Amino acid sequence: MKSEAELAAMPPLDLASADDAASDRRLGECVRVLRQRMGLSIQELGRRTGLSTGMISQMERGLATPSIRTLRLLSLALRVPISFFFEERPTGASPRHIVRRAQRRLLRLTSSGVLKEALAPDTPGSVEMYELTLNPGGSSGADFFRHEGEKAGYVLSGTLRLWLDHEAHLLEEGDSFRFPSTVPHMFDNPTEAPTRILWITVPASET
Repeated sequence: MKSEAELAAMPPLDLASADDAASDRRLGECVRVLRQRMGLSIQELGRRTGLSTGMISQMERGLATPSIRTLRLLSLALRVPISFFFEERPTGASPRHIVRRAQRRLLRLTSSGVLKEALAPDTPGSVEMYELTLNPGGSSGADFFRHEGEKAGYVLSGTLRLWLDHEAHLLEEGDSFRFPSTVPHMFDNPTEAPTRILWITVPASET
């Protein structure tokens, strides 16, 4: 297995996509390359994440789209932030600490009805910040999940149903939240209109 220093020295993955099907293939290829860089078998990655080997194999071949919960489990096991899986959108240079709207990196989770746009620059830092769009019925996945760290957010438009420790809370435009990520949580959009959320995550190593 490669050390953290060796992983950090490796060049970033350049895996572009143009549509939803290509996005699934790009994401699967990203997971496969990361797994192989770390010297992990599919079985070992399954053991670390609790995911089945069949699910991981399907994802790596672009035949299944992970939920946000699944992607978080993968990011923890592969020791990268979720933003590592985002698509690059090269549109010219900008100041180091600035992200222009047209330069936002994207993550499409088609089967979950989720689009995540990275708002923070792709530079070392303690905070992950996204604009999250949930299509009608879009969700973080079918199961609760928990991990170290902290989360916060603000509903920009629409309705968010946020489950915290198995209790549902309906949040409308202008509502906000913050909670330790160790609290079992999940979320969805129970309405027939899209929901947009400013979503902030502080990883475990920074809390």
